[in-house]
Amino acid sequence: MIDRKLQWFAAALALAAAGVAAQRFLFPADASAAAPLELRSAQFWDASLPDLAERRQPLSQWLGKVVVVNFWAPWCPPCREEIPGFIALQERLGGQGLQFVGVALDEADRVQAFADGAGINYPILLGGGEAVQLGQVAGNRLGGLPYTVVFDRKGNAIAGLTGAVSPARLEALLQPLL
Repeated sequence: MIDRKLQWFAAALALAAAGVAAQRFLFPADASAAAPLELRSAQFWDASLPDLAERRQPLSQWLGKVVVVNFWAPWCPPCREEIPGFIALQERLGGQGLQFVGVALDEADRVQAFADGAGINYPILLGGGEAVQLGQVAGNRLGGLPYTVVFDRKGNAIAGLTGAVSPARLEALLQPLL
């Protein structure tokens, strides 16, 4: 029985790794940073998701700022790894027109507990299937987490990044836009 569970776990892990590798090969982050993403902009900016207080928040309220939308979950280790860098960048560059927005894929109580513990200083929106669809609209073709999209002040997608993003790499993308 243990061998069967171990085989299943190994197969699931291999499948997940293959998915991440395929996304990085087919849609490398460096290439997406150089060319605009295929993004259905109107569909993205017309969307709204509930916040932690269960109030729907239109994404369009952040148009005019440099926006970083991060799709994440509290159970996702790479997501947890990158969030402290996002907090620091929001604190340091928010006054220059930068706005992070987190889109969490989990239950509200789990997201709230993580956000409180981590000291997240930017809006967190919640979503299940609706957020997954929004991620696909934003260019996350394979549905990996974390997934981060950088938008310029006009709402154009500049980069779509799969996996944990270092603060230095993200700041390099942001500085020309601020």
